[in-house]
Amino acid sequence: MAAAPRGQEAAAWSEEAARLVWGGAVPLQVHLHDADVTALPPPPPFLTLGPRIGYFPLLVSTIKAHFSSSLPPGVDTVWFEYKGLPLKWYIPIGVLFDLLCADPERPWNLTVHFRGYPADILSPCEGEDSVKWNYNNSLKEAAFIITGNSKNVMNMSQADQLAMWESVRKGDLDSYMNISTKLKLGPFEEDFLVRTSLLEPRQGSDEPESPGSVKPCRVPVRLYVRRVQQDLEYLEDAKPVSDWESVSYINRPFEIRKEGGRSYIALEHALETLLPEFFSSKATARAADPEPAATTPDSEPDDSGTSPGTPHDEKPASSGPQETGVAKKTKLKLVRVQGIELDMDIPFLWVANNLKSPECYLHVCVYVGA
Repeated sequence: MAAAPRGQEAAAWSEEAARLVWGGAVPLQVHLHDADVTALPPPPPFLTLGPRIGYFPLLVSTIKAHFSSSLPPGVDTVWFEYKGLPLKWYIPIGVLFDLLCADPERPWNLTVHFRGYPADILSPCEGEDSVKWNYNNSLKEAAFIITGNSKNVMNMSQADQLAMWESVRKGDLDSYMNISTKLKLGPFEEDFLVRTSLLEPRQGSDEPESPGSVKPCRVPVRLYVRRVQQDLEYLEDAKPVSDWESVSYINRPFEIRKEGGRSYIALEHALETLLPEFFSSKATARAADPEPAATTPDSEPDDSGTSPGTPHDEKPASSGPQETGVAKKTKLKLVRVQGIELDMDIPFLWVANNLKSPECYLHVCVYVGA
């Protein structure tokens, strides 16, 4: 009887954490680029809140209304810049802030451009439609990682797809939960029962999955690794990111297998397993695995289900009990998730369940000395 109250308490904590994540926002002070100013005096900057789980193209209509009297005639090609760096439109606002502001800047001073789109740096963006496509594709990728296929997302009704996107666009957690629970993509646990129809075959096999069988838990993770000065003492002294080549953008599922009873997986162990190449010695557990996809953040996931980071082209990082052989790290400077600077001994599953984004990915910003 004691288990039920504990489960209810955990669910209550999880819901509170989700509401804090969905309610999180970054204060923005947006300046119009000098080249786009056609009237004097120049317009004052625009102050607004950028939802942490939101995307910059979704703010364009509001920002354009503020600057409309000063804009040049012609077709808009809107993009945002921070200290000379064009911002990737498909990375959530909160992730960009955590990654690019070593010392959190409030308000975050950005420049908006309505002309001169840097097509050699940023992928094309057609406004909300592009953001919606990116979200849906990420959700399908996450579903594939978690369950072994994307059928639960692909088979959503048009009404549910629209309702889910509108809930994300508006930051409406209650509406989102009403739809997302149908997908059965969480919570992440040490292991879970696969409750499938006898007619549903195993992934890559014509044989059906046996109901009640146990599969390892797989967590979709997106890592953004920023290199800073090795001898940096204070993060506020970190040099600004001048180009995206200094940031590694990595899709890498984390697999949790329960062997020999319950196991405690700390964030530190998860990062050692996920990012062996950024630590002083590589985990022997991954020595035989192919090197997973690590790209700069202009590599969008495609719609084929075989983009870098999906289980089609790489093996997941595993939390198995084998010796990792990782020495004491000296290069790790900071880990941020949803604006929180995390301790290394925090349970990884707690982070994954409570700080994941609406597309079911856990976005982790890591600063390493280089």
